[in-house]
Amino acid sequence: MFRKVLLVWIALSFTTVVTAKPLPSVKAEREGFSTERLQRITEVTQAYVDEGKLAGVITMVARNGKIVHFEAVGQRGAQDSTPLRKDDLFRIYSMTKPITAAAAMQLYEQGKFALSDPVSKFVPELKNLKVLNADGEQVPAAREMNMRQLLTHTAGLSYGFNPKGDPVDQLYVDAKLWAAEDLDDFAVKLAQIPLKFNPGDQWHYSVAVDVTGLVVQRISGQPFDEYLDEHIFTPLGMDDTFFEVPADKLDRFLPNHYIDPKTRELTQIPEGGTDAMQDYKKVTLFSGGGGLVSSTMDYMKFAEAMRNGGELNGVRILSPKTVNYMRQNHLPASIVAGGNGEQPTLGSTTNGAGFGFGLGFGLVTDAVAAGVMGSDGEFNWGGAAGTVFWIDPVEDVVVVGMIQLMGSPYPFRSDLKIATYQALTESSE
Repeated sequence: MFRKVLLVWIALSFTTVVTAKPLPSVKAEREGFSTERLQRITEVTQAYVDEGKLAGVITMVARNGKIVHFEAVGQRGAQDSTPLRKDDLFRIYSMTKPITAAAAMQLYEQGKFALSDPVSKFVPELKNLKVLNADGEQVPAAREMNMRQLLTHTAGLSYGFNPKGDPVDQLYVDAKLWAAEDLDDFAVKLAQIPLKFNPGDQWHYSVAVDVTGLVVQRISGQPFDEYLDEHIFTPLGMDDTFFEVPADKLDRFLPNHYIDPKTRELTQIPEGGTDAMQDYKKVTLFSGGGGLVSSTMDYMKFAEAMRNGGELNGVRILSPKTVNYMRQNHLPASIVAGGNGEQPTLGSTTNGAGFGFGLGFGLVTDAVAAGVMGSDGEFNWGGAAGTVFWIDPVEDVVVVGMIQLMGSPYPFRSDLKIATYQALTESSE
């Protein structure tokens, strides 16, 4: 017995876990950027802080997998003058969605589901759903939602953002989905709410990616948080990304903010609340649509792996063909991706012109129509607290911007795009 234990110990001692190395930093000029012109990112972010619009900002720009800009400006919070640090932790909210989509597509690669599969194959709670028609009646849905619709926000689900103006959204609020004990309980509560429209008829931002997380959990047989850790976070070296903030990292977790409607001043949101995405100390509902906390460097690792066709420093989580498929526009010509506060280039009044949606990512299909300098084919998303990332496959550029401000009225994302692209001295376009 002793000999067996000794052999196991020796084997484990020589076992190494393959993870991605940190991204290298280089002089901007080596990758076709101007160091001097990149300073304009600093000027933009510093102005936001100086004007009291944001407490602090972290920005990172990489090209061809090499960091050319990484800077923290400002302080931790409106009521915390401690300087912001580059490794501080942010609520990334809906920037969780592309990670969940990547997890789902790993299972797709393994043949575990087809995009045409009905969601009810994996979540039978969502079979035989009803839809609220124009007369306010709940009638059987014309068809079942499928996995493609789930990944493209065309499944007929909603978020409950407009309870005063929409009866379905009011039902979302009444259902208290974010108080669900876990993803299984979430599905039970969701099944009681009628669809906003028949699956496949419209694009509407929704809890679909939370359902996707449950699909990943049920197909894999692993709790969703464990699946992400084993198959994405650990391979990519994302040590600072999680649903529940570890006790020894709470000092790096930033406060969130809002603009007080009466004073118009930046105000910290008090800690507290037990619902998902309020309590990060004891988490049981692992929201694939918005539950993760991450650092700027960690998210850059994920985004860079996507830019590089599913691989980072020799560690592969997806095939390049899969990533290319994910970043195509999967919306029918009759459906346009609507605007919302998490769309990275929102701020132009284009009403969805120039945008599409892939499998887990927003897309820029026409940069001119989108109204902000960029490249056709960019894939991206943002979070409710103002975080943003985009991947430009034309210029091989990845940008991550991190702030903590709910419902930001400011064009920070557009300003960051302009400041980034004007610093290019060599364009591939």
